[in-house]
Amino acid sequence: MTPTRALGGSVLDDRATRLFLVLAAFFCVNAVLAEFIGVKIFALEDTLGLAPMEWNLFGQTGSLSFTAGTLLWPVVFLMTDVVNEFYGRRGVRMISWLAAGLIVYGFVFAFAAIALAPAGWWVTAAQPQGVPDYQAAFAAVFGQGLWTIAGSLVAFVIGQLIDVSIFHRIRRATGERWVWLRATGSTAVSQLVDSFVVLYIAFVLGPQQWPTSLFLAVSTVNYLYKMLAALALIPLIYLVRAGITRYLGASRAAELRAQAAA
Repeated sequence: MTPTRALGGSVLDDRATRLFLVLAAFFCVNAVLAEFIGVKIFALEDTLGLAPMEWNLFGQTGSLSFTAGTLLWPVVFLMTDVVNEFYGRRGVRMISWLAAGLIVYGFVFAFAAIALAPAGWWVTAAQPQGVPDYQAAFAAVFGQGLWTIAGSLVAFVIGQLIDVSIFHRIRRATGERWVWLRATGSTAVSQLVDSFVVLYIAFVLGPQQWPTSLFLAVSTVNYLYKMLAALALIPLIYLVRAGITRYLGASRAAELRAQAAA
């Protein structure tokens, strides 16, 4: 922060501070939403109106299955890379721990809401939509098992810490060149760990006791999807980077990147 910023006006007058707040908020809301909607498993071909591909992976056949959380994780990857680029290790660790805390906070109140005694008329209110017991449906959707919650949190934190470490290792080796390499390379390693850890804790160690073949098949498919999404986001990384540089000004943006790389 320059002397002018330190002496005059609010800290929110600094564009870099406002930018960090926006990035952190967007990162956290996507991470929390991904955890809550991740309880749903969807079939890709059926969603797109296509005939099942009848893939065969590790002995498992059928439609390609993903957790609904995969819709939002690419946005989390993008936000992680942008914060890494301009705010460094400290910035990523700060928003990662903040997001983890908010996820725990959200689940605590989800369980509290489940424990509330439902109004009698509300339990049957959704019967015309094919939901005979609204309380049971609410509990099933928002009351994800503790194994699922634990797996998601552990995988998220480990993945983020690995991501920031790999990102800066590549940055030290390449300097300001090859932004795509440090962004995609860090995602490739961190999500390899994340994709397998979350499902292993949630569905292998947990009460569902998935067989190894199902665990490997679903984990691999989800990882490949995340990598394809990461590759598809490469142009967007450069567009966001250019937009931030214009917003902050070239000299201020360069100053932040230098501090982040230090």
